[in-house]
Amino acid sequence: MRRRTVLTGAVSTAALARPALGQSAARTIRLVPYVNLTQLDPVWTVTGASMACGYLVYDMLYGIDEHFMPHPQMCAGHETSSDGLTWTFTLRDGLLFHDGEKVRAIDCTTSIARWTVKDPFGQALAAVTQEMRALDDKRFEIRLKKPFPQMLFAFASRPCFMMPERQAKTPASEQVKDFVGSGPFRFLPGEWVSGASAAWAKFDRYVPRQEPPSTLAGGKVAYVDRVEWVVQPDPATAVAALRKGEVDWIEWPLTDLLPQLKGSPGVVVKALNWPHFCVLALNHLHPPFDNPAFRRALLPAIDQKAFVQSIVGDQMELTRIPCGYFTEGTPMANKAGLDALTGPRDLALARRLVAESGYKGEPVLVMSPTDSPPFAELAHVVLSTLQSIGVNVDFREMDFGSLMTRRVNQAAPAAGGWNAVAQIWTVLNSSNPGNALALRANGKGAAFGWPTDPELETLRQQWFDAPDLGAQLAAAERIQRRAFEFVPGIPLGQVTMPTAYRENIAGIVRTPYPAFWGLKKG
Repeated sequence: MRRRTVLTGAVSTAALARPALGQSAARTIRLVPYVNLTQLDPVWTVTGASMACGYLVYDMLYGIDEHFMPHPQMCAGHETSSDGLTWTFTLRDGLLFHDGEKVRAIDCTTSIARWTVKDPFGQALAAVTQEMRALDDKRFEIRLKKPFPQMLFAFASRPCFMMPERQAKTPASEQVKDFVGSGPFRFLPGEWVSGASAAWAKFDRYVPRQEPPSTLAGGKVAYVDRVEWVVQPDPATAVAALRKGEVDWIEWPLTDLLPQLKGSPGVVVKALNWPHFCVLALNHLHPPFDNPAFRRALLPAIDQKAFVQSIVGDQMELTRIPCGYFTEGTPMANKAGLDALTGPRDLALARRLVAESGYKGEPVLVMSPTDSPPFAELAHVVLSTLQSIGVNVDFREMDFGSLMTRRVNQAAPAAGGWNAVAQIWTVLNSSNPGNALALRANGKGAAFGWPTDPELETLRQQWFDAPDLGAQLAAAERIQRRAFEFVPGIPLGQVTMPTAYRENIAGIVRTPYPAFWGLKKG
């Protein structure tokens, strides 16, 4: 198995050590994110850095707590008609956008409409919505064609961020140009240097809820004045900066370097993050992955242990395998069809199935980032796996921002598209059929890969219509069994990424992405 090479001393720590101009170090949190921030629009892309930026800048109508239960956030509350078809939402007092304008109901309905174009949960809501309208500045109404009991969970668990109406009118296929939100921090566009750094300032007029924070719910109190992200692609340099106190927090330290971090005075290493789900996304629009027989041929060769071990090395306690299409430890996780990935791996069988599928040796373009070790390690295991079963691989390495841009390109690989890419998703992208990006199969309306399978879509709707938890789990089992037949993508295993921070940092909230509300620096 290929293991990473750590570059020691390749990059100076001087860039990490620069103090923020005019800012007290005690009031500034400096984070080394796991990947560069290249796109800011959290609807246009679902990359982790964009989501983390979104949670800083924007606020949500509802938020989930640590037990996956939804709670009011921007809303004071809601009322539901006796038949479950009319929902009336009321905004709480004191909500302001960063430009000083009041948050209005029309801002919310326009933001929801944009979000429903791309988000898998949002698409399900849009399909049953009869009408959505603002009643006045503080109230809006959603009238449904049929009950949608998952409404609050959809708003609370997905990146359904509220934007000003002018911003939310931007088509979901285009990126917004104006990043004004109503969250606890303001984005500072003049300090954003893609590939190097980004900064946010406390929004002094934000009114938090008077509740303790819990994941994406509760009071989002900003105790620090400023948040800085310092991009550092060399893991050893980032670790050295944390040990010296030049940065406060590394989102995902390289697991090979965790032992020396754990022995460093003033440094805390903890598994505070939620689990992450690794998946191989396959482009169904172009050969050879437009052929279901070819997609199924890969399954006997997929060794989930090899994939997760490429990230964590011998620290297998940070992993959970085998896993199917739902995050292990969440209610919908099940074993249906999982025998496709368990038991001894059979490369000879996979090679035979590849040949029988009609594969003609065309190149398979696999993308890999040069500046994110966990993603790159997965990509190299994809490379070796495909080559071992006779697939002609065109391995393309590029920076993460370029990969994210190319990932949404539906053109043929030779014209700027792609065939396969390994991804790492949070639990919010894989915990149930509503939010599982890998399981949406409505063609070009689906997430990147764009699979089309009416049967999978029908089964997914059965989950939405299920009257109770038992019926939901039965539907989830049917969905997973079908997924292993159709193969929209391939689950590669589950990992928990430890985080590392200085011991004078307190109040880190356990969330899918780095959160800076509740955070104090002593």
